[in-house]
Amino acid sequence: MNKPISLREPMDMPDPYFQVKLHTCHHSGAGGEMFPPHWHEHLEVLYFTKGEAVIECNSVPVQVRPGDVLMLNSNDLHQGRALSERVEYYALIADLSLLKSPSPDALEIKFIAPVAQNRLLFSHLIREDGAVRAVLEDIVQEFAEMKLGYELSVKAAIFKLLALLVRNYAVAAPKTSSGENTRRRNLERFDPIFAYIEANYLGEISAAELARLAGLSRFHFSRLFSELTGRTVTEYVNQLRIFKSEELLRSTGMTVSEIALATGYQDLSYFSRTFKRYKNVSPSEFRTSAPAAEENGHFYKLFDPKVN
Repeated sequence: MNKPISLREPMDMPDPYFQVKLHTCHHSGAGGEMFPPHWHEHLEVLYFTKGEAVIECNSVPVQVRPGDVLMLNSNDLHQGRALSERVEYYALIADLSLLKSPSPDALEIKFIAPVAQNRLLFSHLIREDGAVRAVLEDIVQEFAEMKLGYELSVKAAIFKLLALLVRNYAVAAPKTSSGENTRRRNLERFDPIFAYIEANYLGEISAAELARLAGLSRFHFSRLFSELTGRTVTEYVNQLRIFKSEELLRSTGMTVSEIALATGYQDLSYFSRTFKRYKNVSPSEFRTSAPAAEENGHFYKLFDPKVN
């Protein structure tokens, strides 16, 4: 389905260290628009606790009631209209990069990448599923209390939610085939390549050099590397360097210039541009930012445990 770019919703995260957020949402007035048509790359889960509504997902209306869960796949065009005088629900929004590891593994290849690439899709309406509701209620409680380590608990819960969705609500799943087995074998074959990049990312790494190490032609190597990681060698190395720089920005008092050099960037300007391209904020903004309750446009209000 073609989606107008004008309806794409920018999705800023309050905490750049933790790419997931929870909104508590409410709407008053039967027949009113709860939110206008929009779409985004993020995965979104709506958990309804009061009232009834119609949510259009890719122009297909889905009527929801208390206890229902609505699953919105990445890039789904959606809008909402209230059927009751008062509608209340939670909206969980997650960037799937939260679930990725710095290096590709079997979990990412089999599940995370297919979801991100819309090759693994889920049914929109989830009804009378106590297991799914329990996971979402745990997430709501974690955000309400924000005890030490709540991020770990939320991330674990999202993995649990994804497992339930894969088992029970997948509608377009990649087939287990000889192709998947081939990908697994290629992943094992490329393990030494990923280890080499991890050990040498501070220096210049070329596709030709890695192809030689893998015993493949440059063309064949580049094709397989892109299939396994979804990135070129340059993109992969940059992403690894940015991941390393995040850790230094969080945990050290090193200057941005020192961190740029420590992660393989000789040009501070290039480092800053690359960091912003991957994280949507500059290194300095990333270091000084902290979780904050801000309004995200006019669609939602950020989670506040005091709201009833």
